[in-house]
Amino acid sequence: MSQSTSSARTRADAPKPISGFDRYFEITKRGSTIGREVRGGLVTFVTMAYIVILNPLIIGGEGASDVLGEYLDPAQVSAATGLTAGLMTILFGLFARLPFAIAAGLGINSFLAVSVVGQVTWPEAMGLVIINGIVIVILGATGARTAIFNAVPTSLKAAITVGIGLFIAFIGFVDAGFVNRTPGGPPVQLGIDGSIASVPTLIFVIGLVLIGVLVARKVPGGILIGIVVTTIIAIIVQAIMQLGPSYQDPGGWHMTIPVLPTEIITVPDFGLVGQFDLFGSFARVGGLAATMLVFTLVFTNFFDAMGTMTGLSKNAGLGTPDGQFPRIRAAFIVEGAGAIVGGATSTSSATVFVDSAAGIGEGARTGLASIVTGLLFFLSMFFTPLTLIVPIEAGAAALVVVGAMMMMQVKEIEFSSFAVALPAFLTIVTMPLTYSIANGIGVGFISWALINALSGRAKQVHWLLWVVAFGFVLYFARGPIETLLGH
Repeated sequence: MSQSTSSARTRADAPKPISGFDRYFEITKRGSTIGREVRGGLVTFVTMAYIVILNPLIIGGEGASDVLGEYLDPAQVSAATGLTAGLMTILFGLFARLPFAIAAGLGINSFLAVSVVGQVTWPEAMGLVIINGIVIVILGATGARTAIFNAVPTSLKAAITVGIGLFIAFIGFVDAGFVNRTPGGPPVQLGIDGSIASVPTLIFVIGLVLIGVLVARKVPGGILIGIVVTTIIAIIVQAIMQLGPSYQDPGGWHMTIPVLPTEIITVPDFGLVGQFDLFGSFARVGGLAATMLVFTLVFTNFFDAMGTMTGLSKNAGLGTPDGQFPRIRAAFIVEGAGAIVGGATSTSSATVFVDSAAGIGEGARTGLASIVTGLLFFLSMFFTPLTLIVPIEAGAAALVVVGAMMMMQVKEIEFSSFAVALPAFLTIVTMPLTYSIANGIGVGFISWALINALSGRAKQVHWLLWVVAFGFVLYFARGPIETLLGH
């Protein structure tokens, strides 16, 4: 159904609901049917079910050890990821009544695995995620979220999304061995000695091309299909070549060795649920550093979800030109609660997925589709062993594709104005080059405020941007400041 048809059905002359169930979800009012909602919910799940596989690859296993060398069990992460996605997507469908699914956000889980747990433990990192969620819930409930969102220029919002996309893609290249560090030479090089000499890295390339083609052809579930096919190829290759881990053999697997499990269906292990330390990070790294980590989580979570919900609502014919959509406050509150639940289950902040657009394309217009998606996520918890056979090379291919999707926001940046282009450019390149989303956001805010103010465009710098920029100045100077303060 076209967007214009869907919008027309929301007018006062729309058909009357046929039942209380219909009235609650506004199925008829939004020009949909129960059949379309079920189909849309199924397609959304198929399209984004890869997160149950990908999240354990990002935050689970020895490759994501924390400051004490501890790591999250991938099987437990997978089970908890399905639990969190199922619960929050159903709650979103019931209260926000919109066809958006919620799961562990790729930007934030990468930030936690790469930047945060190098300073704190995993329970402490998840405590920061919970605090982040509490802040977002308060901002959503009070209406402050919209005011803050409006204070940040559109180009800078887009630059942050693009930077995160580039950062995620770079992580994928490194995890797959497509890019490696070189001692005494350039910072990075292609493969091994400048060539793709590793069979696992070649499998990554095959997966990248496959997923890219499927996504380009708009095949529902293209990312999931690509991961599954690439994993099957990896299992066959491993059975023939018997490769070892890369720390023993430079041409080996970079993390998980793809071997078929002895069992497929099992009872979910929820051992990670409740394993968080709410304020431990403040004692470990200091109040200033922990506060800035929370700020980075809030900002990333805040703008990613806001932009995604605005875009999806417009795609569904439910949004207004100024970005408003039905039950906006409820949507903000439930989405913020996703961060709280994600931290409490040790799966990273759960947020709205842009992959929900696939279900909307299949006709989903109401929260009923979200409930269908959530129920399917619950079912996925019983297939946790399957996540343990997926090599990081397959997951890395998906990361690069997701990064490319986020990079598409570059068209929203006003590059014709250098006062806009330079801060946007600095935001984008700083994230992957420093391996830190926080650094990119900080450089972007500071440079935007200074360049625009000193070039005669001070009126275009909202006072909230000055507050945030000053906070990042303190963040970047926290080492000398803590030394002066005797810490």
